[in-house]
Formats: sequence, C-alpha cells, structure tokens
Amino acid sequence: MAKTKTEKKSDPKAGGKGGADGGAKLKEPKPKVRKRNQVKKGPHGGTLVVLVDDLQHVGKQGDLVEVRPGYARNYLIPYGLAVAPTDENLRTLEQYKIEVNKAREAKIADLKVLAEQLTRLPAITIEANAHEQTDDQGITHYPLYGSIGAQDISKVLKGKNLSVEPDMIRLEHPIKEAQTLTAVPLSLGYGIDAAIQVLVVALQPGKK
Repeated sequence: MAKTKTEKKSDPKAGGKGGADGGAKLKEPKPKVRKRNQVKKGPHGGTLVVLVDDLQHVGKQGDLVEVRPGYARNYLIPYGLAVAPTDENLRTLEQYKIEVNKAREAKIADLKVLAEQLTRLPAITIEANAHEQTDDQGITHYPLYGSIGAQDISKVLKGKNLSVEPDMIRLEHPIKEAQTLTAVPLSLGYGIDAAIQVLVVALQPGKK
C-alpha cells in the first residue's frame, strides 16, 4: 500500500506559518504611535519656550522663558514669536540670531552716522501761515493757523535725505507759534539719541 503523507497542523498559538490567521497576524506591522510634541514644563508649571525676538516684559531673543500655557499655545508659538525648545529649533534659532545680530550691528552703525549728521545740522526752517497778534504787554506774537508736529518735522528732514521717522521725534507739544526756535529731542532707536533746532517762520503774516 502507498504511504500517505500526514499533514502537519500548525498551532496558531505557536506562531507557525501553517495557520492562515496566525501568519497574517505576524505580517501585520505594528501600528505607528504618533508622538505629540510634548511641551516642556517649567518649575512653576508653565510652558517653556525660546523667544524668536525681543518681547517687552517677557525676555530677549534666544531666552528660554516660562510663560502661561495658553499664552504660548494661542499667541507666542502660532505667531512665530517663540518656538518649543527642541534641539532642531535651538540650532535654527542660533543661526537666526547670528543673522539678526549682524543686521542689528549694521543698523546701529547707520543710526550713529545719522545722529552725527543731525548734531551738525543747523536749525531747520519750516514756514507756516500765521497771523500777527499783540498782547496786553505790547509783545507781538504770531500764532499759527494750525500747528507743527512730528509729521511735519519728519517730512523736512527726509527732504534733506535724513531718514527720521515721526515716531523718532519726541516733541512734547506741537509748535503753535511762528517766529520761534524750538529744541526737539530725537530718539533714533537702540539707545541712540540726538536733538535738532526747529525754526518756524510766518509764511504770510498779516495783522488780525
């Protein structure tokens, strides 16, 4: 009689290849577990972030600071003002800081030159419509029909190729009278200050 081969049954629990179900289970890859970027907590329970730029009352660029979790999650990180302190972010930030510092040094050098030019500048003259008025003491004044402010002074300076923005001009009060010489302080930024003299001349004085 011919011998018949007996089929060897594989035990699925043993992990053999014979069981269809067992083989399929072995071939299935393990599900990937998505790792969330776990925020690092500070000693006071807040979120640690690295500042991308200087922020008033928070810190300087590149500082590792602890802030409220909602402030980091809803404002600082979405608006690119801070990043999570990962190795990659720290490397990128370090390169960014180098570039920013170079730009800052160049800007400071330009502002120092501007401050020197402003210091050597004679009084700038602005003409404006005014009327003549004599007070009770017999002193003649020339009140302006309007006033001279930071915007007007900035315009004159830019006309002389001096890049002074209105927000750099620290004029305490608008100038409201012609035939006057006013000292005007300037804050150019990065702690660089200067000052100019503004002479307001009556354009078409006429008796009231």
